[in-house]
Amino acid sequence: MTETLLVTGASGQLGRGVINHLLDTFKVPADRIIATTRTPANLADLAARGVTIREANFDDTASLTKAFAGASRVLIISTNELAIHGKRREQQLAAVTAAKQAGVGHLLYTSLPDPEPGSPILFAPDHYDTEQAIKATSIPYTFFRDSWYDENLFMSLPHTLASGHWYTSAGDGRISYCARDDMAAAIAGGLASASDQSVTYTLTGPKAYSVAEVAALVTEVTGKPIEVVQLSDEALTEGMKAAGLPESVARLLVSFDAATRAGGLGMVTDAVEKLSGRKSLSLKQFLEANKSKLAA
Repeated sequence: MTETLLVTGASGQLGRGVINHLLDTFKVPADRIIATTRTPANLADLAARGVTIREANFDDTASLTKAFAGASRVLIISTNELAIHGKRREQQLAAVTAAKQAGVGHLLYTSLPDPEPGSPILFAPDHYDTEQAIKATSIPYTFFRDSWYDENLFMSLPHTLASGHWYTSAGDGRISYCARDDMAAAIAGGLASASDQSVTYTLTGPKAYSVAEVAALVTEVTGKPIEVVQLSDEALTEGMKAAGLPESVARLLVSFDAATRAGGLGMVTDAVEKLSGRKSLSLKQFLEANKSKLAA
């Protein structure tokens, strides 16, 4: 196989993880890998390994078209522009347009579980619209609908452990958490494959957990008790605002709990293990390996 593989957002944690797995796990020659970023200097280590580094700005379609030139398979990693409503969608649609203009042979995209209309998650339309735009190009595609990273727990668990309370509106809904490195390995496997078929994978961890079950695991690992406090979406939003979060951020975070409660994040598949060729890390193993970060 001599296809050239391109990864956008290569300065980010997921993008860098994908490239490392292409090189080290799937043994893709470095001269067949292109890494794009707004900040090429940040990828000097990959350049030293022989990876081609190109500058690409999601706010400049022309720069994307130039960066994608000659790439056979392009992985568009969804951007993190959430502060301005519609910005992420605009950026990702620009990348799809650029891929079409550059003559890319296969488009891969990191999406969200069940982003279809009706999803409670406020940014789900960004992913749905991007998926639809990719389908409209008639380019063969691979969608990776990524579940929640284990690492996302670091955003709230230190505070939760300090207070002893976990405020949520997720009810008994479950999330199939997955370690970012496992996700990166699976995506790298899909990118490195020679498949030209259009396919959608939902990437999850090996088990789905309710908030109460995660809290119990964290207590088991740290020895610190956590009381789970169930609230309404409205009460949780007001509590986050009172704690100093902007209303837009509070509503976004609460929308995750609403989606969890509705069952939209509890699917469990074996796609990660099939694509990566390795056994996934369990949530307990992840928590034990990162115990020091829980109290950060």
